[in-house]
Amino acid sequence: MALSDLFYPDNPKRRQELIHLHQELLDCMSLNFRATNELAGVLNEHLGCTITCIQMRESSTVKENCDIIIQAMSEIQHQVQKIDNDMKEKLEPVLYQKLYDIKEPELEKIAIAHKVFSVILGEATSTAGMVAIKLLSSNLITLTVSKLVTLLAQIGASVLGGISITILGLGIEMILHAILGAVERNQLLTAVRSYEKHLAEFKAASEKYQRAIREVTSLVTQQAQ
Repeated sequence: MALSDLFYPDNPKRRQELIHLHQELLDCMSLNFRATNELAGVLNEHLGCTITCIQMRESSTVKENCDIIIQAMSEIQHQVQKIDNDMKEKLEPVLYQKLYDIKEPELEKIAIAHKVFSVILGEATSTAGMVAIKLLSSNLITLTVSKLVTLLAQIGASVLGGISITILGLGIEMILHAILGAVERNQLLTAVRSYEKHLAEFKAASEKYQRAIREVTSLVTQQAQ
């Protein structure tokens, strides 16, 4: 037992709590990596995009992995904006407005979008228009991704950012190192509270993001059946 633990018996418990929160964060990030790759795969296959798949780097810090997801999400945002620009450029203003009119039947919107992608790609899959309309008419890009990017940036800039992805690596030791007395206690308390605050917001935003992507990918699955 470290000497500081004799002065502050709750420190070992806080260490374990911090490690548990760290694992929760990594699990959540892992799901976001997977969901982002699923969406990128759909965009690449059906809408002619070329978004590179991403992978968590266990030898890197939390911030570095946050930056990887942020870059991929930014590319997805860019591609969806390009899709919108293509629609606006190739459609008559009246038809373009129909894509965003909630009163218009969805099947008609899908047919309009499919015709555009048939021109852009030469030959579009039967799912292309469906995916395009889902992305353009939902809040996946405008709200969900933007919120998650903001939270990822905050996490990267917080005390969590410099921690290694590998739980037993040097990153955790940077926080759990043997500093005596109140210094270690305050550091542990700060780290735990930072994790709890960011993790609560991050998990909620991640669930919305993953749910939105499932809605898109389920369309592809249903169409294939």
